Amino acid sequence: MSKRIALKLMTLLVFFLHCVLITHAQTRTVSGKVTDNEGKGIAGVTVTVKGGTTATQTSDDGTYSIAVSGNATLVFSSVGFALAEENVGGKETIDKTLTTENANLSEVVVIGYGTARRRDLTGSVATVSAKDINSGVVTTPSQLIQGKVAGVLIVNNSGQPGGATTVRIRGNNSIRTGNQPLYVIDGVPIDGRIARPSLDVGGLGQTPASDPMYFINPFDITSMDVLKDASATAIYGSRGSNGVILITTRKGSATTPKIDVNASAGISRLLKKYEVLDAGEYRAALTKYEFAVDTATGRLSGDFGGSVDAFDEITRTGVTQNYNVGISGGSDNGKYRAAFGMYNQEGIIKNTDLKKFTANINGQYKFLESKKLSLDFSVLAAHNKETIAPVTNNAGARGSLISQALVWNPTRPLIKADGTLDRPGGDIINPLAMLEEYNDNARVTSVLASASLGYKLMDNLDYKFLYGINHQVGVRRAQVAPTSQIEGINGRGVAFYGNNELNTQVYTHTLNYNKDITQSFSLNALLGYEYQKFNFQGAGITGQDFTSNLVSYTNILQNASQTSLRPFSFADPESELQSYFGRAILNFKDKYLVTATIRADGSSKFGENNRYGYFPSFAAAWNISNEDFMAGNSVFTQLKLRAGYGVTGNQEFPAGSAQAQYTFGQGSVALANVANPDLKWESTKQINIGVDFDLFRGKFFGAIDYFRKNTTDLLFNFSAIQPAPATRYWINLPGNLINNGIELALNASLIKSANLEWNFGVNASFLENELQDYNGPSVLTGALSGQGVSGATSQRLASGYPLNTFYLRNYTGLDADGISTYADKGNTLYFVGDPNPNTLLGISTDVSYNKLTLSVNANGAFGHQIYNNTLNSVLPISNLGTRNIDASLLEGSIRESTSNPLTPSSRYLSSGNFVKLANATLSYNIGNIGSSIRNANIYLTGQNLFVLTNYRGFDPEVNTDKAIEGVPSFGIEYIPYPTSRTFLIGVSFSL
Repeated sequence: MSKRIALKLMTLLVFFLHCVLITHAQTRTVSGKVTDNEGKGIAGVTVTVKGGTTATQTSDDGTYSIAVSGNATLVFSSVGFALAEENVGGKETIDKTLTTENANLSEVVVIGYGTARRRDLTGSVATVSAKDINSGVVTTPSQLIQGKVAGVLIVNNSGQPGGATTVRIRGNNSIRTGNQPLYVIDGVPIDGRIARPSLDVGGLGQTPASDPMYFINPFDITSMDVLKDASATAIYGSRGSNGVILITTRKGSATTPKIDVNASAGISRLLKKYEVLDAGEYRAALTKYEFAVDTATGRLSGDFGGSVDAFDEITRTGVTQNYNVGISGGSDNGKYRAAFGMYNQEGIIKNTDLKKFTANINGQYKFLESKKLSLDFSVLAAHNKETIAPVTNNAGARGSLISQALVWNPTRPLIKADGTLDRPGGDIINPLAMLEEYNDNARVTSVLASASLGYKLMDNLDYKFLYGINHQVGVRRAQVAPTSQIEGINGRGVAFYGNNELNTQVYTHTLNYNKDITQSFSLNALLGYEYQKFNFQGAGITGQDFTSNLVSYTNILQNASQTSLRPFSFADPESELQSYFGRAILNFKDKYLVTATIRADGSSKFGENNRYGYFPSFAAAWNISNEDFMAGNSVFTQLKLRAGYGVTGNQEFPAGSAQAQYTFGQGSVALANVANPDLKWESTKQINIGVDFDLFRGKFFGAIDYFRKNTTDLLFNFSAIQPAPATRYWINLPGNLINNGIELALNASLIKSANLEWNFGVNASFLENELQDYNGPSVLTGALSGQGVSGATSQRLASGYPLNTFYLRNYTGLDADGISTYADKGNTLYFVGDPNPNTLLGISTDVSYNKLTLSVNANGAFGHQIYNNTLNSVLPISNLGTRNIDASLLEGSIRESTSNPLTPSSRYLSSGNFVKLANATLSYNIGNIGSSIRNANIYLTGQNLFVLTNYRGFDPEVNTDKAIEGVPSFGIEYIPYPTSRTFLIGVSFSL
């Protein structure tokens, strides 16, 4: 039996084992009506027989009918209303009135190894539930909350299907190590890497990475909680400095079995074109700049007589399909859910797509007569298939596919009269030929599984053991035909095969104690131990000079010439993390709240003299609205003051960095990294002061927070000063990285009546970032690519400036002869711009009239600059006559000299300010259809409808990876995969 068949059988067995048989006793029918305080019927109220599986929902007028047996008790529940129960006795009719409840204050929030009521929180925690997440074409969880949470910057690095996102919670916290937050799915921390092999083809460059979280199906997510301050994140110790995003997946419920279905289909087109010259404008430019007449054709030199838009030729209308089915049900003693999804997104660039196949099976069960023993399990499996175009981060003068299309002379036909592709040679490459000659496919199979065993030791004390595993295997096959004009490939071809494997395991033991010590005093205490192990390894081979084109090169690598074969393999040093942690939450009279947390992390990544780090936090809150002197006030439903301080860490640097490491070549071994026994984690001290408020019983509610973060012991990897026994070494740099800011979140229920409801929300963040007290070596990053800028950089780390500040010649304009001029004649580089937005904005609103609802979400960023590397080196004025140019270069009447237009300078810095209408969804709630179909809903979604910006590139929301020796860059655009505008229609219902 093959492993694949065995896995399928095991999956089916697990599913059927936890599906329960429902037996029916003698029943009778109870009916009634559920109303609110004003006597109006409430639709959608769940009516459940307590302790059983029988349930129903009220109709549009609030009426219901349910079968019961014996002396049953009915439970009435609905969002926004307090839970109510009623004993049936001998009654045949039961009418029930539900009282309104502020759902925002009463909701349960996941806080790490536990939950808490929002009213009891002392830290800064934001929750985005399933009903509030973004709609549309979504490939990774971070896109679901873009623009939804104050203090969180989320940038889609490119429009590539499944492309990586940049996520920053309260600014950049590290100059060298990871700045991405820690993701935790159902209690399992996720490794921030992905098993998809990387690819760097000589002459084309390195293709962008995929997002490590793209194996998660949004259909399976019920909520996402963002932990922002140290009081909330210190429970994760040495991984909490960048914030934590907790993802909770959907579970079964104590109801009769039901099926949830969601299906959608949509089309995508280019959001915004890059403005280059069309054929007519190109000929006018040739005339303006007095190009000579070609005697052979009678046309201006550089005019080939045609009219073509090469970018249109490589783009298309992409079709997206998404189908999901979930089956769930159970009883109080056992709940289950199984969900399956298929997602197919065609990219707007030809020959690109992403296919995802997902399955999620979970169950929660109670055993023994006492029900003290519990077993929860979850298996989330995904198989992602990518077809990738030659769109790269660091292409040279010949460029990748995007630049090849942008620079193509618009007067030159792509296809000759005889039907063959035009191949001019030199630095000009036909983009249609590149599409034809390049083939790149990646496959990533992921399994995230966990099982937890719990036992109630006594009424107030629970023990839980959790085991989780994240296993990924990535395979990539790519080849370029020998007809390609790329240097080093022309006449030879090239093939690549890579295979990576990622494994992480976690073992967690926790004790939870929750007790009302007295009528006024309660204690919620947590003790825990956790052990994690991380493994990442891979192998691959490249080859050239194949003798046959009849078979894919990746299937006959043995056919490559012996001298061209380049095998490789790697295995990152295994790393381990052992942790002890505890937390205590004290509540006195619901007025005074205190939370204290401590975590000790021992990591094999650290030097032998610094194996353990200690991360404490303390926070307190005062519920002013619960004080006696606030009794009878009609304004504040809640007014709470919070303050906290804590220390968190960052250990997102390569395993083995504190150890001596070696590189192995063919017949050689060399020391690559010097051991540093004193190397330790980065440490971030953070204070947070906040106010939560709720006015007029939920009419207006929100929060205001001030924070200040100070990161020290900055981790950095330097080149060893030669002569030295090794090439690199890791140290903790002196210096302070400061992030501080103010966050505002405000929500309003503007109208709430029987037929009309209008909600509005806005969040804004005002951020500052500065590197202080740093006096180490000069660190440059932000590599620039393309013709004329090889080896140039654009950013520098320096004390007194924000991280990744642009460091360039200061452009002062054109002189009378059209020559570019610079401050100090271009001999001096200046700090001239900041890529970090100082203001983030998110706006959301929804209006419901009867069964029709319109939801709109927008987001924006302000106060930052973007370096347009595309304008700098791909579309300069010097192209004129052979290739296309940026249309803006023809503005004005002065001709610029072609002697130095490519010099990197502040000329290519642009304001990155933008506001984007990211999402608008119009839905119609059909309701129940007959006796079988429930909660039917049809919707139309528009995504990336428009963007308001002065930025000339494809999209100001961009971040091309231009790191140098692992030092991250930020805020650079270089011929990225463009963003698309999408229209989607879908339907959802339950059976």
